[in-house]
Amino acid sequence: MENLYKFGEFNFSAVEDKLSSSNDIFWETKKLTEIKSVQFSVAENLGDFNGNESLCSNFGFFQDYPSHEDEFLLSTDQQKYQDYETFDNLQFDMVNFDEQLCPTKVLPLCDIENDRQFYQTPLAPVEILKNYGKGFKKLLLPDEGKILHPVNDFGLVTNNQNERKLSTADIMKVAGTRFIQSSSESASSGLILNHPFGFSFSGLSDGEKEDVSLAESLLACAEKVGYQQFERARFFLPQIESLSSKTGNPVKRVVHYFAEALRQRIDRETGRVSVKNMQKAESLFNPEEDTKDLNPTLLAFIEDLPFCKISMFTCVQALIENVKDAKKIHVIDLEIRKGLQWTILMQALQSRSECPLELLKITGIASGNIDTSKQIVEETGKRLKDFAKSLNVPFSFEIVVVSDLLHLREDHFKIDSEETIAVYSQYALRNKIQQSDQLETIMRVIRTINPIVMVVIEIEANHNSKSFVTRFIEALFYFSAFFDCIEDCMKGDEENRMILESKYFGHGIRNTVAEEGVERKSRNVKIDVWRAFFSRFGMVETKLSMMCLYQAELVAKRFACGNSCTFDINGECLVIGWKGTPINSVSVWKFI
Repeated sequence: MENLYKFGEFNFSAVEDKLSSSNDIFWETKKLTEIKSVQFSVAENLGDFNGNESLCSNFGFFQDYPSHEDEFLLSTDQQKYQDYETFDNLQFDMVNFDEQLCPTKVLPLCDIENDRQFYQTPLAPVEILKNYGKGFKKLLLPDEGKILHPVNDFGLVTNNQNERKLSTADIMKVAGTRFIQSSSESASSGLILNHPFGFSFSGLSDGEKEDVSLAESLLACAEKVGYQQFERARFFLPQIESLSSKTGNPVKRVVHYFAEALRQRIDRETGRVSVKNMQKAESLFNPEEDTKDLNPTLLAFIEDLPFCKISMFTCVQALIENVKDAKKIHVIDLEIRKGLQWTILMQALQSRSECPLELLKITGIASGNIDTSKQIVEETGKRLKDFAKSLNVPFSFEIVVVSDLLHLREDHFKIDSEETIAVYSQYALRNKIQQSDQLETIMRVIRTINPIVMVVIEIEANHNSKSFVTRFIEALFYFSAFFDCIEDCMKGDEENRMILESKYFGHGIRNTVAEEGVERKSRNVKIDVWRAFFSRFGMVETKLSMMCLYQAELVAKRFACGNSCTFDINGECLVIGWKGTPINSVSVWKFI
């Protein structure tokens, strides 16, 4: 026990590069059979929730395996709340630490001073592409048997009888394969003969061939940037920019923004644009601050794309199960924003009969500008209080606002000894990877409070590597999946789609590709890295219940595009993906 909590040096970038890459060459599909199969639904015990009812009218949370009587449905004439009415009506199918053992020294999680560009040795980009395997493993949910099976991605897209269209990520895979074939000295080894596409474009439509060629050019440009051959990289850009478009198909759209980011990086590295001017331009939009409040584009993102709702519903189900015997429940939200998930929780708790609720307390944490942050959180609290009153749910709301999370302390929280405490973190930790001292402070305070459970939603991507090419390729596949999802779930000319892609995703791409050091704030890491970090605080991962998995499946089915959502079990957590590419992770943690 004495060694358990001794903190050694922890570097997010180093751990991410070590843990988050697969050793599988991505065309060696035999290894896919090693993925853990998961029973995802027990149809005979769960009742019929597979109809076509709307998302807002057929959900419930479960303490045990449900029957028809276990659906917790609200009447349709409940009070509605302006822009949030679709979210307010979301309904479901329903050890203390010894501080002396823990050194107080704050250790860096992301060493900005030493976060220098790691330039590639010859053929390194090829090896990175070959090792990008995890995102190509996919679990599908067949209609019969309700078992998640590993499948061969390329088998899905190359079967002419199925006439299956290549996804945006599939286009990138084919382009990556062709890039490897044309670049790698290992071509003579015969490895390429094992790949279903080989050197030809066999089986691809004319449009897909054009998209593959465009993506190949983008990869070639990125490779030159990785070698610091900026003028040679610049040679590719005019053609890439002329063939890509922010209003084209998903491939052309995502390539447009990555080409834009590459040009920005080249201009920065060659001095055509000063770092100061670039920073000034990027500072005009701060996504971390912007997403603290809701606007029509963010509302459309939550409403039209499945990932947020799937993650929220799954986490609330996990909370319900861990506080099922508690009469007083206190949830600490690390980044409350508008608290949409708490209207969901209230509706679930309202129908709990075995253990009547005496109090639900939500404490929202906010940091930054005290006046602005406090106003946003107060508005959230007022709305949640009104909603709780409409449901006759005993409710209280507390606010903890600090200018800097380094100032966060245990005595900021009003804690009753009779309360059962849980912690909820939705994309809250990723923003603090760069501020490692703040992240350490958050975790130490949480550890001291000793909640019964902590549920975490994070982005499942490696955007924190010191290697430019590694970041570029990881980001390319991640955003390709998102652009593909938007194509399926939103209209092509929809204003919110254009804003989402250009303002939010465009900023994320530029920040990941073009920026370095303190300016590079988009530093997502995968679940393996979070496991290594959480273990330092005596946290152990808890297996998600069958009901949590079922809840995820159930929410996905309520989206027209939900069949393209894929689910994988990584350790004990759930990875939510789009056509096999990981997007979010949902994990549950307890303190030992």
